[in-house]
Amino acid sequence: MNITIEKGTKFDIEKIVQLYDDLNDFLESGINYPGWIKGIYPNREDAEAGVAKGTLYVAKIAEEIVGSIILNHEPEPAYSKAGWKNKNADYSGIFVIHTFAVHPSHLKNGIGMELMNFANCHAIHEGATSIRLDVYENNAPAIRLYEKCGFEYVDTVDLGLGRYGLHHFKLYEKVL
Repeated sequence: MNITIEKGTKFDIEKIVQLYDDLNDFLESGINYPGWIKGIYPNREDAEAGVAKGTLYVAKIAEEIVGSIILNHEPEPAYSKAGWKNKNADYSGIFVIHTFAVHPSHLKNGIGMELMNFANCHAIHEGATSIRLDVYENNAPAIRLYEKCGFEYVDTVDLGLGRYGLHHFKLYEKVL
C-alpha cells in the first residue's frame, strides 16, 4: 500500500468533505470517540479554510483520499492556561494539529501513523520546536496513537464545547 501525503487543493475539497461525512456517519453508528457531529465538525468550511490557508494535508492511496490533517500555528484560547513542556509561547515555531481524520474503510491500516509521522517530519523540516494538539478526553484510540508517537500529556482543559457534551480535552505535546 503506497500512501502519499500532500497539500490539499481546491480540487480535493469534495473528496475531503466526503471523508468527513463518511467518518461522521461511521462514528454515529458506533462509539463516537472524538464526539464529532456531522454538519458541525468537521465540515466543508473546515476543509475550505484549511485548503485556502495551505494547512490541510491529505493522505492518498492512488487518487483516493484516505485521511487528512491540518497543521497550523493556531492554538485554541484555552491552550494559554496549560503548563507546556516547551515554554515558548510564540506559536510561529510551534505546530498545532487539528482535524486529524482517517477514512473508516482504512482504519487500522497505518494511515493515522503515516499522518503523524508526516506531521513530525514536516514540523522538523520547518524548524518547529514542538507540536501540540488537543483530544477529547474519551477518545481512547487517538490518545493511544498520540502517546505511541511520543506525545506527552500536559493538561486537561475546557475548550468551550460543553453544549455538544464535550467538556474536557486533554492537551498533548511533542517537543522536537
